[in-house]
Amino acid sequence: MKTFQLGGTLREGVGKKATNAVRNNGNIPCVLYGGSTNITFQVTSGDVRKLVYTPEIFLVELTIDGKQYSAIMKDLQFHPVSDKLLHIDFYEVSNEKPVEIAVPVRLEGLAEGVKAGGKLQQNLRLIKVKGLVNHIPEQLKINVEDLGLGKTIQIIDLSFPNLILTTPKTAIVATVNATRATKK
Repeated sequence: MKTFQLGGTLREGVGKKATNAVRNNGNIPCVLYGGSTNITFQVTSGDVRKLVYTPEIFLVELTIDGKQYSAIMKDLQFHPVSDKLLHIDFYEVSNEKPVEIAVPVRLEGLAEGVKAGGKLQQNLRLIKVKGLVNHIPEQLKINVEDLGLGKTIQIIDLSFPNLILTTPKTAIVATVNATRATKK
């Protein structure tokens, strides 16, 4: 998993009034949980742009007032009208305890059904997995070369070393649909 360096400063107040003051200064209120205590802090909005607006997942190396923490981004809150980022939740991780995270899916190969005139459709872009943070890949690569016309790949058909798939077993990852040209 790629790492992302992010610096922040502790914030004293919690609650609506304090977080609105943080936002008015151009910062984003954040919380780090999963460790011994919850830590409330703030980051500048420009620093998190690459972290938030990307399909990739990152292991975030947080530096909060000189202390180092390893975390993953767990939750984001956006304003319902303006789509402005309101709050970020970070989850502190370690190599001893498993973590659950949604990992991007990448389909590889040319499906047999596509060669026969079908159309490959990817239904899931992310799959939730559970495992130790050092075993979680940047993306899950799924080979679709044996996927025939009208066939599907479900979560139950997949397995990855050192990972537990927590997405429902019957969820369809990819399918090859017949086009009008192949139905004739």
